[in-house]
Amino acid sequence: MHGRILIVEDTKELAELYMLYLQNEGFECRLAFDAESALPLAHEEDWDLIVLDINLPGIDGFQFLERLRKTKSTPVMILTAREADEDVILGLGVGADDFVTKPCPPKVLTARVRAHIRRTIALQTRQNGSVVKFGPFELDIEGMYLTKNGEPISLSAREFNILKELVSNPGKPFTPEDLYAKVWGLQYGDVSAVGVYIQRLRKKLEDDPTNPFYIQTQYGMGYRFNPEAFAEAKP
Repeated sequence: MHGRILIVEDTKELAELYMLYLQNEGFECRLAFDAESALPLAHEEDWDLIVLDINLPGIDGFQFLERLRKTKSTPVMILTAREADEDVILGLGVGADDFVTKPCPPKVLTARVRAHIRRTIALQTRQNGSVVKFGPFELDIEGMYLTKNGEPISLSAREFNILKELVSNPGKPFTPEDLYAKVWGLQYGDVSAVGVYIQRLRKKLEDDPTNPFYIQTQYGMGYRFNPEAFAEAKP
């Protein structure tokens, strides 16, 4: 398996151990030991995944993510020794795509990275190359990007794939479990993460996120994309 991985971890020995295991799996890796040196690498180069420690000296992982998400949608897997739900939700809320609790054996991390890359490749393979228009938005399924009035809107990989599922099935309600299975590729896990991503998408799409027009909640059934949105698409 091939892919480019940026590892941001301040414990040098652990970072080098992770890199060794990932390289043995065929991944190309680069190390950064703090967020300040990692940010230029993350912005200037293309990565298939960033493995990010939260507890970094100086700028921490959450601040790194906030800055990265202003311009880049590179998938990010956070490493955290914090097990509190609010820390996980915060990480997802600022743009993480997955998280791993430390201490994490290198074999386990490698397996998680491999699974993430495999899911990404599978999703890309299923894309049909169409551009979907709704309101002032255009969602390019093949190019994996969203624009509003021609201006790009940054989406994380998970945000994009959730939106793609909803837009591709207008009017069909998806339970959080449905979306988790389709986007995360897992039958079991923390499905509350789906709600976090829906909130993030609404902030980017809706004029009034508290009264959404595009991504609606169908109570007792889940989330649905409003089919009336296509009637307002720009020609």
